[in-house]
Amino acid sequence: MNRFYLKAPITGVLLLILFGNDVAAAEWVEVARPPNFVSAQEWGSQPDPIPEARKHQPKYVTLHHAGVLWTVDRDPVEFIRNMQLWGKRRPEIEQPPRNTYWPDLPYHFLIAPDGRIFEGRSLDYEPESNTNYELAGHLGVELMGNFEEQRPSLEQVESAVRLVAWLVAKYDLHLEAISTHSLVAKGQTSCPGRDFSRYFEGSPWQFKSWVTQVLLGKDPQIDLGQPLENGPTELITETKPRDK
Repeated sequence: MNRFYLKAPITGVLLLILFGNDVAAAEWVEVARPPNFVSAQEWGSQPDPIPEARKHQPKYVTLHHAGVLWTVDRDPVEFIRNMQLWGKRRPEIEQPPRNTYWPDLPYHFLIAPDGRIFEGRSLDYEPESNTNYELAGHLGVELMGNFEEQRPSLEQVESAVRLVAWLVAKYDLHLEAISTHSLVAKGQTSCPGRDFSRYFEGSPWQFKSWVTQVLLGKDPQIDLGQPLENGPTELITETKPRDK
């Protein structure tokens, strides 16, 4: 009888999807950090000190979208730098309760439409949020764009899958540690948008299936699928600036 030596529980349904009827003994491989990685130093991050009280032990990986329409004329580095500056200025420009000072980016990683993964806040510290849930333990991964109005690119989704697999392996997490903003802050947000949230629905989740393929040393077989009924049809890499 074949046995599985896996570091996280995988249902029989998921195994059938991954291997069909040819089920062989498997073991998670060592997962390398994705190669299309841009360090905080490389993009010019200038964080302020974060209080020691904000340190945490990573337990979850939570997916977000920026919620801002992305157009082909935008520059990911400029976007990230502006977000970092905006967080520091929140007490000046936002009204309570959104006027909390953010010393650094709210997310630990941000993924551009071309698939580049930008390092954000140090993994040693909990993230930030405008919603109410226990932040400690969460690693925030944001995909640039607004997936209520546009579709993520294949490059973005694959980078998110490979990044999450690396984090799951790095911190020895279970697949159940993977979630989205709307699932951890129930009733407070539609983030990460309906055209990305679709991959976190049903049983098993497509996103977890793709992550598992990476953990087993395989290339993820990602299919973005057809546009949702009454959903966005345009890829983020095709969205041109709107007429003003």
